[in-house]
Amino acid sequence: MIAGTETTATTIEWAIASIMHNHNVMKILQEELAEIVGLNNVVEEFHLPKLIYLYATIKETLRMYPILPFLIPRSPRKECMVGGYKIPKGSTIFLNVWSIHRDPQYWDNPLEFNPERFFKSKCDTNGNDMKFFPFGSGRRMCAGISLAEKMLMFILASLLHSFDWNLPKGEDHDLTEKFGITLKKRKPLVAIPFQRLPDVRLYM
Repeated sequence: MIAGTETTATTIEWAIASIMHNHNVMKILQEELAEIVGLNNVVEEFHLPKLIYLYATIKETLRMYPILPFLIPRSPRKECMVGGYKIPKGSTIFLNVWSIHRDPQYWDNPLEFNPERFFKSKCDTNGNDMKFFPFGSGRRMCAGISLAEKMLMFILASLLHSFDWNLPKGEDHDLTEKFGITLKKRKPLVAIPFQRLPDVRLYM
């Protein structure tokens, strides 16, 4: 429960920071929310499957800022060959997801935050493509992936639909990273919300 809560909160922080840094992405997201949800309603669960651009934005956030930059280590039970390399029995293997997700061999302009790249890609978050597996892959992939996706969609949709967001006066966007077991922002995000919906009763 602790791991699921912390990783979800950190991913939301990265998503909001990236969206605020890319005004065009923010505009498209809020237009999508206005069309699907409506400015006289709040986000509900049945809206989520229709929010195509938001889902692509979440995948792009997970691509650029995978919450676990190195997945849980693996250890082969017997010697094996992987990609032409001999892996001795009992070795500790770390998969550098952060590096794979930013590899120009697999991604065009990998350092650009561009959710629309996932309109052309069939990559999902279930670890079926070895160039994009933010939750791991195979039998040891994250057990909470379905809950994580719904939580990310619902929380982000609610925050972006109900509020406009700005940095405090004089603050600059900072997307530098601090490596650890989880990938965090070096400087925590501070953002100021402004009422977006016309009916104040929707905030009660």
